[in-house]
Amino acid sequence: MIYFDNAATSGFKPSASVNSAINAIKYLNANPGRGSHKLSILAEEFVFRTRVKLSKTFNNEHIDRVIFTKNCTESLNTAIFSLAKPNSEVVTTVTEHNSVLRPLFAMQRRFGVKIKFAKPKLDRITKDDILPLVSKDTSLVVLNAVSNVTGQKNDFEDIGKHLSCPLVLDGAQACGHIDINLKEINANCLAVAGHKGLYSTQGIGALIFDGETEIEPLTYGGSGADTFLEVPLYYPEKLEAGTLNLPAICSLFDGTDYALENLNLSNKRLINNTDVIISYLKKIGAKVYSEKNPFGIVAFSLSKSSFEVSDLLSTKYEILVRGGYHCAPKMHEFLKTKESGLVRVSLAMQNSESEIERFLMAITEINNSL
Repeated sequence: MIYFDNAATSGFKPSASVNSAINAIKYLNANPGRGSHKLSILAEEFVFRTRVKLSKTFNNEHIDRVIFTKNCTESLNTAIFSLAKPNSEVVTTVTEHNSVLRPLFAMQRRFGVKIKFAKPKLDRITKDDILPLVSKDTSLVVLNAVSNVTGQKNDFEDIGKHLSCPLVLDGAQACGHIDINLKEINANCLAVAGHKGLYSTQGIGALIFDGETEIEPLTYGGSGADTFLEVPLYYPEKLEAGTLNLPAICSLFDGTDYALENLNLSNKRLINNTDVIISYLKKIGAKVYSEKNPFGIVAFSLSKSSFEVSDLLSTKYEILVRGGYHCAPKMHEFLKTKESGLVRVSLAMQNSESEIERFLMAITEINNSL
């Protein structure tokens, strides 16, 4: 079986990341910060060291503002519901995932938020697409760093430098693939997916935000602190109600290390391998919607629907890709691929040349049969 769906979740997990999760399950069955016994304190130490790791990785000085969530979706929802003000304007883009769109639509229905959608005039979203939409009534800009459909990187570094309102950055497809320096790019919040480019097990994400930004809880419950108050006074407890996913947090620590150690190698391989696939797909007449990139994503279409192509690749060739709409409806409307969707190949640096060759042979056979 060949796994080419790494943009959904990484198919390869380094042994250190896996072993960390296993060891936590075996030997660290305690709630971090929910007691004064030594196992609970040890668990909290593992959580804290992972906060420090993420704080350093993304250059955010406020370790207490590294908040663990169950995924990038929860991180985005938490930031959006807190920062998008009732009856204000929010600027976002047609390239966004439903993790951004659906909370914004909910804010529109419930609180009268007006949503403005930037469309790329070039092949990516730039400040020239965003800034004309920003007004005195804009309470928030929400932007993905990289399109999960095409693998195109938006100019988020430049955009952040020109904004005076908060910027929430969706880092789902970017974290672990490129360097993101929150201080330099002037982003107030970064939503992180642990199980993609950072190689952790599933079930862990993070919301990282700066010292000027105040985030209200999306979830309420036990925190181990300020028991007699309606809400804990301080971060991270203020935003981390309930039991944390300790095995996944431990896994994220080692997965992040692995990603950082291999960042340059990953970039080089993914740029090269996406280029190989794109060049070949164009040669056989496929319509390609991606350029070579360090995120491993190639989106394309044949005359058959993306659902049929992905199903054939899976059932006949045991090659796993994703067909459809990739939870990004506005992007497919913009690309005019709403009817049949797109086939998305998403590579990891561990995918081999022989796997890519098998995929290209399979696509050739499928294309010739149409």
